[in-house]
Amino acid sequence: MSNHTQNEKARNQVFWRWYFLGGAGWNYEKMQGLGYFFSMLPMIKQQKTPENQKELAKTELQFYNTNNTMSPIIMGVDIALQEETGIEAADTIAALKTGMMGPLAGIGDTLFHVIPSTIIGSIASYMALEGSPLALILWLCYGFLRLFCMRKFYAMGYKEGSKIVSEIGDRLKKITQTANILGITVIGALIPSVVSAKFGFEFHWGEVSITLQELADQIMPALAPTLVVFLAYWLLGRKKMNSTRVTLFLVALGIVLYNLHIFGI
Repeated sequence: MSNHTQNEKARNQVFWRWYFLGGAGWNYEKMQGLGYFFSMLPMIKQQKTPENQKELAKTELQFYNTNNTMSPIIMGVDIALQEETGIEAADTIAALKTGMMGPLAGIGDTLFHVIPSTIIGSIASYMALEGSPLALILWLCYGFLRLFCMRKFYAMGYKEGSKIVSEIGDRLKKITQTANILGITVIGALIPSVVSAKFGFEFHWGEVSITLQELADQIMPALAPTLVVFLAYWLLGRKKMNSTRVTLFLVALGIVLYNLHIFGI
């Protein structure tokens, strides 16, 4: 069997693994990371040496979370980079996954979750209440439409990933740096919208009243959420620390700081 045939078979396995079992390994530490690794395993096994397989496996096991329908775009790019440059693309793959999963999650959640659930869900619910079997057929039709879109996204990602390597393959380091910057920018933008934290301390002197939150807003908006995220990142870098322990620590710290009136709601 030729390498091209083997790779084509592996690419098909990757897609169908993600379609049926991509979200099966969801957890709080890696979110979709385990499902992504399981899906990419046929491609990882294409690496020639066990050392390269282990190195690429570590890359694919990293934190990952995006919209299920849009994810094949990232997977297609990932596979194209693996086929063209092998283990040398590990850093680029990690950076691209980090940079792309946030924007694609926002687009995909809107197009393939919020809108269909609202429109199709409302119509199908009404049909079901009326006893019409078309309610089920409507959802089945949407399922086939979603599968069609995922296949197209997968092919598009693979095509664009090949183009990246063929046209600017000698600039992989620059691509990695750019993707890292994009990932950091996306994460930074998400901090104030995802992390809810504010200072609760108030200073009173006669008729003068100043809140610590007002001062913080003048220094840097969303300072409290940023400090919480920095603390979480620092804790994750300590030995014997994992996401579960960090979460429990932040919960306990939040309770203490709230009762000391340092943090508020």
